[in-house]
Amino acid sequence: MDKKIVGMISSYKGLVQSDWLWNQTPHHFGIWNNIQLLAQSPKPDFLLLYNFLDFQPPLQTGWLHRFQPQLQEFSEPEIQATFRGIPKERIVSLLREPPFEEKLNQRKADYEKAQRYCGYVSGPDDLAPVPDYMPAIWYVGISFQELDRGAIPEKIRPCSWVTSGISRTANHRKRLAFLKLLQDNYLDFDLYGRDLPESANSLGTVANKWNTLAPYYYNLAIENYAENSWYVSEKLWDALLSWCLPIYYGGSAADKLLPPGSFLRLPSLDEKGLTYIQEITASPDAWYAAKEAMAEARQIILHKLNLIHWLSDYVTQFN
Repeated sequence: MDKKIVGMISSYKGLVQSDWLWNQTPHHFGIWNNIQLLAQSPKPDFLLLYNFLDFQPPLQTGWLHRFQPQLQEFSEPEIQATFRGIPKERIVSLLREPPFEEKLNQRKADYEKAQRYCGYVSGPDDLAPVPDYMPAIWYVGISFQELDRGAIPEKIRPCSWVTSGISRTANHRKRLAFLKLLQDNYLDFDLYGRDLPESANSLGTVANKWNTLAPYYYNLAIENYAENSWYVSEKLWDALLSWCLPIYYGGSAADKLLPPGSFLRLPSLDEKGLTYIQEITASPDAWYAAKEAMAEARQIILHKLNLIHWLSDYVTQFN
């Protein structure tokens, strides 16, 4: 049986690689069972809209806005050209951003637009036509084979945190306040990330998260959103795939998807949380105690929660 080709478009800037997510399959060229992921294919059999929100042209700015009193959606031919002529039932829309309270009205509008053009529309919140966990992607630049069968990397440092200085929502600002609390109390951890304030003393951005996780016993995996039972992001997958025990702050989704003991629950983003991290990271004992559960969780992430595995299952119903 010929492989079905899955194309992909996204509203994430810069996400235009032909080999998008090829490192998440055990075979070359993005092949998983009955599908091949070719993001830029001009005539795919199926199309994945990955956090795609651009159902209308960008708003004009400057003097032009006076001649554009109302934002118009793209015409039907323009939409079909964008979606490469794929029929509605073979277009999948997966939203993956958190459903921040400040943006709920926009979230509802995004789902309504997606339903007009897509046969399957899902997101990690109860507003979604199909509420569901986000299939796993990861930003660890190591081959699937090495993640699946490679040796545990050498651990030489206690703890890392990879985050950003984004402060658009109350949740973002709460996370930044916790970062300041940790540093004011001289917690021994290495900080990496983009757009962080100069006072944070970040070690900077990195091209491959493996380098910020693999040498560490523990990782602070702190979600931007922890208020529902659906949302869990790559912060957890990246840490576990790097054999780094996550000290996790997030919703209850992780408890349903991963085995007990494969990650640690950070109780809160305050003094209590600081004390918990200080106690855990003082020794590698918790990492050794979690080793078997982490190994099990890694296999679940690689083989069961994997986005390309999910796409393969979705395509199967059309055979």
